[in-house]
Amino acid sequence: MFTRRDFLATATAAIGIHWAIQADAQAAFDPTPQEVRIKKEFEPGLLMILPRSYYLYLVTEPRKAIRYGCGVGKAGLEFTGSATIDVKKEWPTWRPTQEMIERDPRTYAKFVGNDYVQPGGPGNPLGARALYLFQNGVDTYFRIHGTTQPETIGQAASNGCIRMLNEHVIDLYARVPIGTRVNVL
Repeated sequence: MFTRRDFLATATAAIGIHWAIQADAQAAFDPTPQEVRIKKEFEPGLLMILPRSYYLYLVTEPRKAIRYGCGVGKAGLEFTGSATIDVKKEWPTWRPTQEMIERDPRTYAKFVGNDYVQPGGPGNPLGARALYLFQNGVDTYFRIHGTTQPETIGQAASNGCIRMLNEHVIDLYARVPIGTRVNVL
């Protein structure tokens, strides 16, 4: 019989970290924020993102975290590594990177050959809030942000950013200060 201990051991080995999330092995993906238990060595205030499981964890106290569902970057476009949140914006403006425009000029046609920046608001792809990821004081151009495509939560569908439902990113935005450490594994 496949036990809970077997599940946790297998999951930990597969993702290469020592998370001990207490969840039902048969549970389907659920993006709803919920408190979960984790190993005690993760410090409060840390954000951990596990792209393979489509979850973001905010460590709230020793052995506890809030787990949110998220969407992640498509294969080859994903961000991995460590960063800090150096900028936070409500209803951020947005412009695709030059690489995004070059990869898909049809999708981003209104941005070709100009400096147009889409204003913030309900139709903006960054959604209601954005947390800007930096490494050594340099913008990575990766974000944790809301989305106008809620159906992509639980999928690898973005150009590299971490997407959350707008109501969830609003909650996370209120909980994390500038300087928060982020690890994307």
